[in-house]
Parts: sequence; C-alpha cells; structure tokens
Amino acid sequence: MESVWKKLTEEQNKEVKRQMATYTQGAQEIIPTEELEVKVAKSVMEKKPLKIKLGLDPSAPDVHLGHTVVLNKLRQFQDNGHIIQLLIGDFTGKIGDPTGKSVARKQLTDEEVKHNAKTYFEQFGKVMDMDKVELHFNSKWLSKLNFEDVIQLAGKITVARLMERDDFEERIALGKPISLHEFFYPLMQGYDSVVLESDIELGGTDQHFNILMGRHFQEKFGKEKQVAMLMPLLEGLDGVEKMSKSKKNYIGIDESPQEMYGKAMSIPDELMVKYFELITDLSPEQLTKIKDDLASGELHPRDAKMFLGKTIVRMYHGEEAAEKAEKQFISVFQKGTMPEEIPVVQWEGDAKVPVIDLLVGLKLLNSKSEARRMIENKGVKIDGEKVEDMQHLVTMKKDLIIQVGKRKFLRINI
Repeated sequence: MESVWKKLTEEQNKEVKRQMATYTQGAQEIIPTEELEVKVAKSVMEKKPLKIKLGLDPSAPDVHLGHTVVLNKLRQFQDNGHIIQLLIGDFTGKIGDPTGKSVARKQLTDEEVKHNAKTYFEQFGKVMDMDKVELHFNSKWLSKLNFEDVIQLAGKITVARLMERDDFEERIALGKPISLHEFFYPLMQGYDSVVLESDIELGGTDQHFNILMGRHFQEKFGKEKQVAMLMPLLEGLDGVEKMSKSKKNYIGIDESPQEMYGKAMSIPDELMVKYFELITDLSPEQLTKIKDDLASGELHPRDAKMFLGKTIVRMYHGEEAAEKAEKQFISVFQKGTMPEEIPVVQWEGDAKVPVIDLLVGLKLLNSKSEARRMIENKGVKIDGEKVEDMQHLVTMKKDLIIQVGKRKFLRINI
C-alpha cells in the first residue's frame, strides 16, 4: 500500500480520495476497505479502469427503488470511467439462489430467464448508461464445464465452509431438505468472478456469502482477489420490512411522477437520510449538508421529504415532471383541491354499478376485500363525497370523478 501511495502525484492522490468518498458513501460493508483503496489508487495511477461486477439471478423483473441501491453505486463507478460487468445468471437462474429461502427455489426455464433478463436491461437503463455496460451470460462458460471440471471446482471448497450459510443451517435445524445442486450455486457465482477477473463485486448484505466466494475462488485459481462491496437493504414505506412489491411498501421506477412523489411523502422521517444516501444521485457534499441541516433544525423534515420526492421524480422522469408533481401534491394534499390532470376512462357498462364492483373493475383496487377496507377507512370518494355504504350504487355519468386514497383519481367518460 505504501509503495503505491509514493508513486501517486498530488493530483492523483486527491482523485483517489474523491473516488473513495463517493464509493464508501452508504456502503454497509467493504471487504476489505484497504484493498479497495489500493485498487482505486492503481487504477488512477495506471489510467486503467476497474471491473465492477453485479450478478443477477433473473427471477423477478420488476425493479423498484430498493433494487437501485446497488445500481446507483454502479453508476458512481461508471461515472468515473470504470467498467460495469452486468452478469445475467441465465445458467444459475435455472437452479435458483437459495439465499434467504427456507425451501429450494423453483427452477426457471430458458424462456423465463430470457424474458426476465430483457426486462432488467430495459429498466436498468433508467439508472445507468447501458451502452457502456458489459453484458455477460454465465451459460457461456458454465454450460461448457464437463463433470471432471465440476469435481475439480468442488474440490476447492469444503463442506464445512458451505454449511456456514445461515439458510442452510436453519433448514437442517428445521429438518427441511437441501438438494445437492443448491450447494453449487455459490460455487458457480464464485467461478463467474474467476472468468470475468472482476476487481469488485457489488450486492446486498444478503449476498455476503455468495460474493465472498468470488474472493475465495479467485485466490484458488491464482488471480487477484476481488473486493466485496455490500450495500444495505432498503426498508420500504412501512419503515419495517425490506422494500418489496409483495409487501406493497415499494416505489416502482416505472410509476407515474405523481405516484412516485406521493409515495415518497409517506417515507418515515427516520429513514429520510438513508433514502437520500442510497437511492439519489446527490453528491457527498450535498448529502452531508442535508444531514447537518436536519440535525440542526435548519431544514424541516417536511421540506426535506419534499426535496427527496422531487429528486426521485427528477431522476426517472426529468426536471419538468418533478416540478409538476410537486405542484400537484401541494395543490391536492396541502390545499385540498383536485389535481389538474386526471386519467380518463371510457365507460361502456351499466348505468348503475355497485361501488365495490366498480373499484375492482376499474383496477383502482386489486380485490373486493381491499375495496371494503378502503370504504371502511373512508378512503373512497365519488365526486368529492365520501362513500360509507358498502352497497352503494354509483350512477355513471360523464366527468364523474372517483378518488381512492390520497393519490388515485379517475374521470369517467361516457
């Protein structure tokens, strides 16, 4: 380490420190930090980009802000000229990552993997410049391994090491089965790093074991070991559970500006700084000022949250949409007026419709039970009047406005 620093000019030294400040911001664990600093220093000195790997098991193609925690960190590396290795596990995806699972995952077909990978590419383009990303499919090398190769690979890791995985330990303790093929998932993920000669691998804290396998196998194959950079998992809008579509506590990157902004305003105050750090493109200096101003009371939490909402919308829809979303929020939620633009739906059904059927039919709510709960909570309005009767018949007419909760509006056209 000392010899590297001696060779750096003053300007190069400043550049290393600048990059390190950016990369360490928001990271939960870097294994080891000293090696990352050496890699960055060598990269700056030799003007040679680092290879930054993100492995994806394409089993869930709907990207929300929780996924962008890692993507934003990749973008920071990309902005500094480093090479992003986006690895689609089309081979490992057929096996399924057992991480955090109490049972074996369903194996995916070739068609499912290709469909999910395509969706990832499209959505990742909202965060990174995909024209500058190296796209890899691990079937290119894993499918060519013969049985002797697999035996040799397995010989480079002990069973005791594999059993260190929490999910395997838990399943054994509960008497739940573990298929032999599941042990090969971390081996294959580690071998991916050997083939790609990755310098750094990113992932969530739940990928701790898998990413360290990359370091292990690179060392066994006589290559320079990658640094593991683990990003925290982002809590959802409920402030408790990890952000997830199944938990309905998410902000999707494909959602409308108004929906994004409105959801951002429901982020718990205690999570605001974490959201700023992990999912926005603000500089370390801007983030430090926001934290300091919140702590001193100079910045009101409501104003910080509005800036957060505006920043999120600006990142995915542009400055103009962000300004518009903020104005609509102030108009609708702070002043109590109707939004200027309300989606219009053509109605060609019955003249009178039970309110619960209408809410589900228009896809304002997913089920009749959800519709009943929303009415019980006084969250449904027809032309500004609260609906309290579950049996209420809605008389359909032109320009009828249906409101569900604080953010969903529909105008009927007949």
